[in-house]
Parts: sequence; structure tokens; C-alpha cells
Amino acid sequence: MSGRELVVLGTASQVPTRHRNHNGYLLRWDGEGLLFDPGEGTQRQMLRAGVAAHDLNRICVTHFHGDHSLGLAGVIQRINLDRVPHEITAHYPCSGQKFFDRLRYATAYRETVQIGQVPVAGDGGVLATTPGYRLEARKLSHPVESYGYLLVEPDGRRILPELLAAHGIKGPDVGRLQREGSLGSVTLDEVSELRRGQRFAFVMDTRLCDGVHALAAGCDMLVIESTFLDQDQQLASDHGHLTAGQAGAVARDAGVRHLVLTHFSQRYSDPDEFERQARAAGYEGELTVAHDLLRVPVPKRT
Repeated sequence: MSGRELVVLGTASQVPTRHRNHNGYLLRWDGEGLLFDPGEGTQRQMLRAGVAAHDLNRICVTHFHGDHSLGLAGVIQRINLDRVPHEITAHYPCSGQKFFDRLRYATAYRETVQIGQVPVAGDGGVLATTPGYRLEARKLSHPVESYGYLLVEPDGRRILPELLAAHGIKGPDVGRLQREGSLGSVTLDEVSELRRGQRFAFVMDTRLCDGVHALAAGCDMLVIESTFLDQDQQLASDHGHLTAGQAGAVARDAGVRHLVLTHFSQRYSDPDEFERQARAAGYEGELTVAHDLLRVPVPKRT
């Protein structure tokens, strides 16, 4: 199994279908699990996808419409039932605190796990910094307050063997140089180059806005809603959504390596049309039209 992959639990928008569950997405990132937008039925979809409550470290909710949050009650109760031993933190719009509280305590259960709460307010910002990533949020444009999420890996250094050889460095000295930053008169910078950290963005219900472009910029993987097809662009704007062509154009302009389209209206019967319209907008990178229970590896570092 890839150390970094997206597990798609559900891809429907407001109304689930026979083939599409309400939203739910798990990002596996080097041993951590970030669950995004657990809609109704997420707990069962986790079971079908082989995802356990113990796999979760963070829950990130973009906004409090039901198709993005009604699964919180079941997921949180399962976390407590399974007595997950590690810390779990929830992120969500601060303005929706009453909805989070209602879902967390929707029914009676024995609370055995303390779930940390770090809500998002204002224009967003940095929510968490760990050794493996920085988690940020940006405000989006939807009828209710909505935020997208961005995960950024710290930049690193890529060792260049030819430069090591030129300086006569080999064996255990390579590890020492990496740990200490220098070996004698040779610095790590002299035998390596910058390796840009990977970036993953999650953009759900929104019109085009500055936040969409800021989240998508330079991403290795962009998971983005494309609720409507281009012929219904006015309908998309009226309801605070994107079309497939708009999502493709965002990815094109942002230099996204892998575009994942999701959150489809039940009015459309041909999923391939979403890809056609995203391609027609000029996006030439890797593209996936998501379906339930799909696993999508995060692109390898370049």
C-alpha cells in the first residue's frame, strides 16, 4: 500500500445515488490519516474500504451541509467505541460550532476518547504543524461558511551522488553529512539540491474565488468538486459550486500534477463527460474522475 494515497469513500453531492455515497475522503500520509468531509454513511464506507477508526488522526470538515458532515456522529462514536489510543483533532468552520457539538453528541454513548478541536475562522491560516506536514485552510465562497484545506510537506534536500563522489564522500559519512549538515569543509548544500515538499489540496463546495487558486497553486494532487457540467455554469454559480471546466482551468493555471474530480450532481449519467470538459479547459496532467472506494496514489516526488 502506498504511504501517501487518497481513499475515496463517497463522491455524490447533495443526493446519494445507487452507485455514489455521500462525501468522504481519507488521505493516508506517512502513517497518519486525515478524514475529509464525512457525509452520511461514511462509517460503512470505511468498513468497505478497509479503513479503521485507528487510522484516523484528523477530521477536516469544509462546511456544515449534511452531505459533508452528517457522518460525523457515527465516525466519532466509532472512535470512542474502538478506544482509539492516540490524539484525534477536528477542524471545521468556527461559525458551525453548534453543528459540530450537536453531531458529536447526537445520541447517548460512552465517551472514552478526547477529540481535540481546532476550528477555522476568518480567512483561514495554519492549523497545525507536524514533522511531516503543515495543515492550512483558506476561505471559499459558498452560501454557508466553507473552507478548503492544504497539506504541505516541508522542503528537503536531495543528495546528488556525482557531487558526493567529487568530494570523496561515501559510506557512513553520507549519513553523518545529512544529520549534521556538514562534514569537514563540505556542507550539505554543496552536494545536494532542494527537494520541494509535496502539496495536497482539498477543495469542496465553492464558486471560483481567490481561496480556490491559493489552495491549488503548485499542488501534486488537487481533489476538487465539479458538481456541474459547463452547460449549467449559471446554476453552479447560483448554488456556490464549480463546473468540470472550471475545475480543469484551475488545475491548468495552478500547475497541478494530478487532478481528482468529485462531488457530482445526480442529474448527470455520463461521468466521462466531466473528464472531457476538464480536458477541454486545457488541463493536460494526470486526471481521475473519482468513484466510490477508489484508491489514488499521491504522485511520487519529482
